[in-house]
Amino acid sequence: MQSLKIKNLECNRNGRSIFTGISFDVTPGRILLLSGKNGSGKTSLLRILAGLMPPKAGSIVWGDKKFTDKRDRELFSPLYIGHSNPVKLGLTVRENLIFWAKIFGHGLNVDAALEQFGIRNHSELPASYLSEGQKRRLTLARLALDQPVSTLPSLWLLDEPAWGLDPEAVKTLSNLAIDHVKNQGMVIISTHGNNLDELLALNSDRYSLTENNC
Repeated sequence: MQSLKIKNLECNRNGRSIFTGISFDVTPGRILLLSGKNGSGKTSLLRILAGLMPPKAGSIVWGDKKFTDKRDRELFSPLYIGHSNPVKLGLTVRENLIFWAKIFGHGLNVDAALEQFGIRNHSELPASYLSEGQKRRLTLARLALDQPVSTLPSLWLLDEPAWGLDPEAVKTLSNLAIDHVKNQGMVIISTHGNNLDELLALNSDRYSLTENNC
């Protein structure tokens, strides 16, 4: 597995500096917890790493390859889950997960994935019937889908993934993240500090955007 190296990354939005001088490494087998006050740039950083927006300056190096634009960053295809839950309300819960599985090349073990997040009993309901917490569970169930080793995203980018989850679902999320890094994957999680941080403590490092923003 290849490591990820971030060097002097800089982000501007609408002419305003969000952060400068952000540098860190993420190695296979570790989780990085991103902390920082609201507005410090946690979401912007994850979106840059996911290839959804360009940095103003700095470098992103994956293994021995330096990514210089959005197209390059898409080549290492991280699995990104943002703040919002991209649930298709007109599809059933099960159909939503099948849709994502086919789009991203995951296995079709959808029932087992829904079971892990405690929503298998709702699998034939329209997703519009779900509460916000249940929609979050459905979104995160992507992490529990089988993936061929050849297409396995070794990097997960999760933006406040525990938001709206009860303790049982947070435990499921932490177990999936730990299993992923035990297989030499990497996970970057933005967090404000919560029970998820405690569950991941032995497998994680921490980086504060507030403290390291130049």
